Amino acid sequence: MKSERFKTELITNVSHDIKTPLTSIINYVDLLKREVVEEGKIKEYIHVLDRQSSRLKKLIEDLVEASKASTGNLPVNSTRTEVGVLLTQTVGEYEERLKESKLELILNQSEEEIFIMADGRLLWRVFDNLMDNICKYSLPGSRTYLSLERQDGNAVITFRNISKHALNITSEELLERFRRGDSSRSTEGSGLGLSIAKSLVELQNGILDLIIDGDLFKVVLTFKTVE
Repeated sequence: MKSERFKTELITNVSHDIKTPLTSIINYVDLLKREVVEEGKIKEYIHVLDRQSSRLKKLIEDLVEASKASTGNLPVNSTRTEVGVLLTQTVGEYEERLKESKLELILNQSEEEIFIMADGRLLWRVFDNLMDNICKYSLPGSRTYLSLERQDGNAVITFRNISKHALNITSEELLERFRRGDSSRSTEGSGLGLSIAKSLVELQNGILDLIIDGDLFKVVLTFKTVE
């Protein structure tokens, strides 16, 4: 436990030190974007700087969050939460990205309201990570399914999609930090999304199960329901 705390503090401190110069880089890139630049190459360079600095910022944020979540160092403010509303909002937020990724989303949920004890902010982060995963790694032109149902006193939320890459990896390995299904690393991402999602679900007394069957990728979240 002492070692885990030390690791968390080290990651937090180093990340803070990295963020200071990174913030300056992002700010100066923003100033460059406002300048009138006619040469095509310069515009291209500014675009690369902008994209990669934003990517680095996101990686640092994911690293800190993964470290805090895995050691339980994130505050959890659980309240009675209607899962269906949050799930519908998430789908709405991702409508454009799903179109860009050429994905058809099918949402199936019970007409009855299903309540759980959860921290809305953290649960949103879980849904956000899983939807981001779907948009990045699904086979273009395929369908992806989201469902919410009540089963034996539990709220069961399922995310299903078909992977664009062969999943030659076990679910246990994929849930490890920095693991990604596409070994070629052809897409941008930290490989922390699933690990963060699992830790955040467990912090809210839920269960995250990952099932891989051929190219089928399925994540099942289970929470106890409340009246």
